[in-house]
Amino acid sequence: MERFSLSAALLLILTCLGLSLVSADSLTAPVNVTIRALKANSAVVSWDIPEGDPIIGFAITQQKKDVRMLRFIQEVNTTTRSCALWDLEEETDYIVHVQYLSMSGPSPPSEALLFRTPKEAEQLASKSKDEVKMEGVGQTTQLRAGELIIIVVVLIMWAGVIALFCRQYDIIKDNEPNNNKDKAKTSSECSTPEHPTGGLLRSKFPKNSRKPSVNIIEV
Repeated sequence: MERFSLSAALLLILTCLGLSLVSADSLTAPVNVTIRALKANSAVVSWDIPEGDPIIGFAITQQKKDVRMLRFIQEVNTTTRSCALWDLEEETDYIVHVQYLSMSGPSPPSEALLFRTPKEAEQLASKSKDEVKMEGVGQTTQLRAGELIIIVVVLIMWAGVIALFCRQYDIIKDNEPNNNKDKAKTSSECSTPEHPTGGLLRSKFPKNSRKPSVNIIEV
């Protein structure tokens, strides 16, 4: 009886293992494994999952090139498709494999992804270049805004000057007929008036006056 129960238990275990292996073989490896946000001491690995069983976690193996030591990262109860890699060494080659975990078991590992961390000095230099570039863009935007403001103010001032000139021109034009009338009136008042013949002013000598007589007396 004990032999029968032991044989049945072994058979059950082998059957479960066989089913799990068959299910695992039916899964496909993650695809589009890429590295982003690469820095001297950290990076982020991301991947895509083909359609299939519900995902319950992931497993990542991280290894230095030509070094046997591995780092194994595993997380369950998550459907995320990215993971941060930390404590990396600058100017070092790394190899990464990704697996996802499903109800049927782990998927096959993805193809090996090789990447190299940059030197920290190079990273700082590229960062400073980006900052300088962004600062230059900001200054250019400020200059353009200031130039636009100056142009608008100048245009407004010119419009005001033109409007004032037109107004003064209209006032001068309206006053011209009145000035002509005043000049005509003034010239008529300053001219010599004509006096009639029968006026008060008469000639000192009448027209028909006789010549004076001269008497010569001899002694």
